[in-house]
Amino acid sequence: MAIGSGSHRERGAILLLAVLWLTAGICPPLFGSPTSSLWINGHEYVRFSEWAKPRGVKVSWMQRDETFQAVSSSFSFVAKVDSSQARINGVELWLCFPVLTKNGAIYLSRLDLNATLQPLLSPPRMRTGQRIKTICLDPGHGGKDPGFRVGAIEEQKHTLLLAIEVRKLLTQAGFKVTLTRTSDRFVDLPDRVAWAWRKKADLFISLHYNATENFRSVQGSEVYCLTPAGAFSTNAGRGQGDSGGCPGNQSDSYNLLLAYHLQAALTRDPSVSDRGVRRARFAVLRETKMPAALVEAGFLSDPAEGRRILDPNYRRQVAKAIMQGVQAYQKAVGG
Repeated sequence: MAIGSGSHRERGAILLLAVLWLTAGICPPLFGSPTSSLWINGHEYVRFSEWAKPRGVKVSWMQRDETFQAVSSSFSFVAKVDSSQARINGVELWLCFPVLTKNGAIYLSRLDLNATLQPLLSPPRMRTGQRIKTICLDPGHGGKDPGFRVGAIEEQKHTLLLAIEVRKLLTQAGFKVTLTRTSDRFVDLPDRVAWAWRKKADLFISLHYNATENFRSVQGSEVYCLTPAGAFSTNAGRGQGDSGGCPGNQSDSYNLLLAYHLQAALTRDPSVSDRGVRRARFAVLRETKMPAALVEAGFLSDPAEGRRILDPNYRRQVAKAIMQGVQAYQKAVGG
């Protein structure tokens, strides 16, 4: 039936259906594809099986209506319904929006399909002739900004020690490396980004250590990349904070891929808890138009992990993992 050619009763039924969708917070799908996509709170969701099938990804329930998996020969994605937490190739990762179901079908936000799954299933490639030559390491804090303090231990000292160790390994691997600071001095956040631009860096990696305010026993590594435009940051809570775009979003696919490979390398050690790849709009990520990530390499506030962070041997282990993450990223993008 063509739109407008039916009876008053038929047109009234269509109108009633549209009203019911809207009152449920869901925008009606386009005519002709009634279940392939949904609009929920202003965000488009796509039936996951329709995205997965042409890409050779098989979707199946692990626990009906609760947990599912999507696998191909080189890709594994496991997620829960009504959750933003997922695992991709064994690495914890936070989606931009929670997974939803309707009538037994799984739906993911189009933003996650484009900015989270697609870059990991089919990594973007650098342009022919492009190479990753220069890496800017950004030791967090410094000078009047000590970062987290745990007793006499200051984060700024140990981010610099880690950066120096990473620089040595990356240099040995053939990269040119520059640091935003090489001593205990304060560097404004915009100046860190400007330094990377002046040095024509191909990658920007900010190095930090974590802490909990109430010193609960929390351990593990987490790596942040810039939040895509239209999504809320992981560290802002669901549906909270800014959702606008910024210059760094032009590298969204590369940002995610870099963060993923860094987290995968850091958590290869089974003693390191995997706290996931996360999204944030930290100042040093917003303006860095080259691919960028921020590493939180462990919790100074946890007694056991804090002792490991102070150990030079463990520092070298973390530095080696970061170097391996960079090399894995380089291989993935053909740089």
